[in-house]
Amino acid sequence: MSPTRRTTAAKQYRDTPVDVKLVLSALWITMLFVFAYVDIFGFYRADVLNAALDGKMATTSFTVNQTFLISTLAYILVPTLMVVLSLLLRPRVNRIVNIAVSLVYLVTIIGSAVGEDWGYYIAGSVVEVILLVAIARSAWTWPPPDAGTPG
Repeated sequence: MSPTRRTTAAKQYRDTPVDVKLVLSALWITMLFVFAYVDIFGFYRADVLNAALDGKMATTSFTVNQTFLISTLAYILVPTLMVVLSLLLRPRVNRIVNIAVSLVYLVTIIGSAVGEDWGYYIAGSVVEVILLVAIARSAWTWPPPDAGTPG
């Protein structure tokens, strides 16, 4: 290296914008991970585990049967499908669906946390709510289409 040549600045990396569809899909994936782990951690609780072994839900009067499990599957399939729908739907429909679904799930998450006194459940629910707000906000602030492009 010649004595007159110097490095004056650290390497600068260009920050690239992330497409709204990728952001939405990633937020749904993250929300589903938190959702799943909060439920999985519940099985470390004796009340939840004992109720499950008796075919009941610990904090409600629900009996675990075919109807309950189909309903639970339907409930979890919606955000699961949002992972791929966020990537495939056209922007206008995508925006509306993401706002609507995230707000509906936000209400259900808050509702399920009412009366809960376990810290992990409250913390997980807060994170889920934050992620759902981020989904709604990302969809709400979706950049408008450029002139001449379908939206």
